[in-house]
Amino acid sequence: MLKTIIMVGMGSCLGGIVRYLASRFIQEHVMCSFPLGTWVVNILGCFAIGLFYGLFEQAHLMNSHLKLFLTVGFCGGFTTFSTFMNENFQLIRDGNFYYFALYTGLSLLIGFLMLMAGYSLVKLF
Repeated sequence: MLKTIIMVGMGSCLGGIVRYLASRFIQEHVMCSFPLGTWVVNILGCFAIGLFYGLFEQAHLMNSHLKLFLTVGFCGGFTTFSTFMNENFQLIRDGNFYYFALYTGLSLLIGFLMLMAGYSLVKLF
């Protein structure tokens, strides 16, 4: 268990650093109000987690520590959006369309409402 936690932690640390550097680089080189750096990182994270899962399935790689390092760790640190999209993919692939719609809708709606609630709470004090 300790080795698993260390692998996820190392991947997450690396993913977070890469996210920061990539997002900052993009925002500094493309001047616009749209959060392009974050958007690009989120989209690349979706591609990366799909690529990693595909590689593990295609090559029948069973190294669970490497899989956790790259998917839960790196992609999770790089962006949680990739994990969200992967979970949606799993729901669709398994034919759980109702839960796909519910999970997506509630995540977006409640997530945004909670962001507004947290922001509003700070403004009260």
